Amino acid sequence: MASDSTRTGAVGADPSPWHGPTSGSTVLAAALMIFGGAMALFEGIAAVAKDDIFLSTRHYVFEFSLAGWGWVHLILGIIVILAGIAVLSGALWARFLGVFVAGLGAIANFLWIPYYPIWATVLVAVNLFIVWALCHGMHREADHGRAA
Repeated sequence: MASDSTRTGAVGADPSPWHGPTSGSTVLAAALMIFGGAMALFEGIAAVAKDDIFLSTRHYVFEFSLAGWGWVHLILGIIVILAGIAVLSGALWARFLGVFVAGLGAIANFLWIPYYPIWATVLVAVNLFIVWALCHGMHREADHGRAA
């Protein structure tokens, strides 16, 4: 796949890192956003339906109803999926939105640990990796555009 920066002799062509092809870490982040968003969506549906797979803990610092957490995960999951699709399309705003909602997802899953500990910990790690990959991809593409 050729990018704008590999073309020679283009008149007035100033390659911009924001319009170039996305890096591998950005594509991986987008794929993880779609996966993590789908898992949060299913997690939210199960919590709203009051499924019996979740632990019922009491006297936890972040006590919130199971249905309330379900709606939080459901809405965050939809937003993360849509942002992941937009990141795949190469939209710059989607990267910033992705960093923001992945950060919110990490916080929400951290607070979700009493209800489903192992899966919540996995999703915290996935969301933190998404934040890193999106920021790392933007940094590398900006350096590539400056060098060209």
